Amino acid sequence: MAITAQDVNRLRQETGAGMMDCKKALTEADGDFEKAKDILRKQGQKIANKRADNTTSEGIVLTHVSPDGKTGRVVGFACETEPVSKVADFQNLAMALMDNAVAAKPATKEELLALPQGDGRTLQEHITDLIGKLGEKLDVTAYEVVTAEQVVAYNHSNGKLGVLVGLNNAGTTEVSEVGKDIAMQIAAMKPVAIDKDGVDSSIVEREIEIGKDQARAEGKPEAMLEKIALGKLQKFYKDNTLLNQEFVKDSSVTIAQLLEKTSKGLTIAAFKRIAIG
Repeated sequence: MAITAQDVNRLRQETGAGMMDCKKALTEADGDFEKAKDILRKQGQKIANKRADNTTSEGIVLTHVSPDGKTGRVVGFACETEPVSKVADFQNLAMALMDNAVAAKPATKEELLALPQGDGRTLQEHITDLIGKLGEKLDVTAYEVVTAEQVVAYNHSNGKLGVLVGLNNAGTTEVSEVGKDIAMQIAAMKPVAIDKDGVDSSIVEREIEIGKDQARAEGKPEAMLEKIALGKLQKFYKDNTLLNQEFVKDSSVTIAQLLEKTSKGLTIAAFKRIAIG
């Protein structure tokens, strides 16, 4: 059957796909709109499969803190190029991801992507459709939740970095300002854990081996390597665990000392740092 411009435009309005893609899909489906939609969806899946190994170094990171300030959520939604990250459809889908996260409260990224939308299809299926439309790999790189007595969020100005930090035992002290400072510290200094007890054992083992290799290369005696490596490990903890880092706004105090100075007993319950690129 003949495919009219009105038919193509209608399919475009319903799917958001390009004019030529809509015309090809309608032609292949002999004018059947539902079949044409299925063809467009399969096209999105083909592009997704083809570009699965591509790097996603652009995108947006969104944060949200509940009205009571006790739960924070962060979503990272990535694409391949900066122009695509500015497209309205990409931005709107990122917002939909966060809106669904806030409304449904999924515990994991997998649960978030499996949430059904108004048309009965999941968020993952909508992402696949948009891949077909935009022709790039799109990926939810992270979804994290932080709960505490008070959660503070920070978004970097480039839109590609977000931090949540959860604080406990604030007492009656207003801690939002120091919470923001600590969130910015996390953004800038990239700690791997709150304190040394939270550092993954594989990281500790790697740092010890690196310390030994460095000492060996400097000609230190084999019997001294372990002791030297453990000394270097303490330096690693100082530089890479949040409580032991020097406060970037005042290097005379550590983050642990800043917390105690702000409110006795104030602690960091958890933090999440999500970055794209």
